[in-house]
Amino acid sequence: MKGCEFKMIIPKDVLDKKTIVFDMDGTIADLYGVNGWLNYLINGDTYPYEVAKPLINMALLARLLNRLINKGYMVNIISWTSKSGSPEYNEAVKRAKIKWLKTHLKSVNFSNIYIVPYGTPKHTIQKGILFDDEEPNRTNWGQGAYTEKEIFEVLKAIA
Repeated sequence: MKGCEFKMIIPKDVLDKKTIVFDMDGTIADLYGVNGWLNYLINGDTYPYEVAKPLINMALLARLLNRLINKGYMVNIISWTSKSGSPEYNEAVKRAKIKWLKTHLKSVNFSNIYIVPYGTPKHTIQKGILFDDEEPNRTNWGQGAYTEKEIFEVLKAIA
């Protein structure tokens, strides 16, 4: 409607936690867009994690996150390792994901980066605002869980 402005409503108890959490694969990193990604993972190759392209404007994301960090927000990552990875492979995945973050969001000083075993319930690790492409993760998180398509709308509302 012309003349109407939509304002994102974020529950107060969620805002009070002053914590923002991002998933990586399918949320900010296009792991699934890497040709043959699943075969690489099955074969214990971290290549897709290393070359995944950003899914969103990382320069804008970094500016918003740094503004929020300066306002006292914690910015965290909670991302899973590969579904069938060995401990050694999962450690390599963790290193690849951290390197990806340092490459694409080098100016952001994350409070915590949790790279956890596949399927770990994310809501047991942290509370606050979650951005995740997987609906079950958002459902289990409860209030304050948003899709990857809502990242900028939510961040601009609180920045």
